[in-house]
Formats: sequence, structure tokens, C-alpha cells
Amino acid sequence: MEEKINETLIVLACGDITEESTDAIVNAANERLAGGAGVDGAIHRAGGPAIMAECRQIGGCPTGQAVITTGGNLKAKYVIHTVGPIHRGGTKNEAKLLQSAYRESLKIALQNNLQSISFPAISTGVYSYPIDEAAHLALTTCIDFARGNTGIKVIRHILFDSRVYKTFAEEFKKLI
Repeated sequence: MEEKINETLIVLACGDITEESTDAIVNAANERLAGGAGVDGAIHRAGGPAIMAECRQIGGCPTGQAVITTGGNLKAKYVIHTVGPIHRGGTKNEAKLLQSAYRESLKIALQNNLQSISFPAISTGVYSYPIDEAAHLALTTCIDFARGNTGIKVIRHILFDSRVYKTFAEEFKKLI
């Protein structure tokens, strides 16, 4: 599923983010940039030790912020590491932090003159963010960014399974 917003093509696809050939893929990282489970572990395994070496030099990343490293052995040239919030019932600014994680990742891509970026469903794994709310926040943030910026030509949302894809697709239809 895809839709052009301003000059940016926003795409939803089911797949493995480590196989993406966009200029950058986004990693749902932890604050220590220490690797971990889920998409974080998969990106570090597929990308090799160069990514972790740069993460160690950077040292960390606060929730809602983002940093960029090499893509190592990945098809993508870069990995943008962002830290989404752990969902704690919605009372700890989780929505603003999740939107910030997407927005800051897009800003870094723009600052580095990247034309394309692929996102996972940030915070919906071990951080337990409800998928329907996460889909709404992710998509509205990316659509708003595309309406206000023309530098990024493709924003892909690479969703790990058909259940998450379906939730994102239903939300996307409401927003476009």
C-alpha cells in the first residue's frame, strides 16, 4: 500500500527491515545503544560489528531522540537509531516521545541528504506500545513531515507480520 504526500511516497510493506535497500533503516534501539532483542538485535546481527563500534563511540541516545551510524553489512548505507518509549499506560508522555522518535529520525535523514528511509513499528515489541495507537502516531508524524518537507522522497514502514501490517493499513486508509 502506498500514497504520495507532497513529494514523498509513503509505503507500507510486510517484510524484514534488514533486507531494505533504502538510504537508511531505522533501528528501534535502547537508550544505551547496546543492541538487544527484536528488530534491534536483528539489525546488529545483519549489519555486523561496525554498527556496534559506532554505537559505543556515541555512547547513548535519550528516549525520543535519534543518532546515525554506518549500515555496516546491510544494504542500507546508514542506520538511524531511535529510542521509542516503553508503554506505561499512556501517562508518561509516551505519545509525544513516540512521535519525537519518528520526527527526529526523519530530521537526521534530511540533515544527511538521504532520499529514502525505512521504519519498523517502533516500540510495539518488547516496549509494549499498543499497535493501533502506535500506527496512528507513526503515520500522522510521517504524513505531517512529508507535507512540510520535500527532501525525503520515500518513507517506508516495514512491518514484521500481517497482523501489524493490517493495523497500519487500516490506519493509513483513515489518514489519506
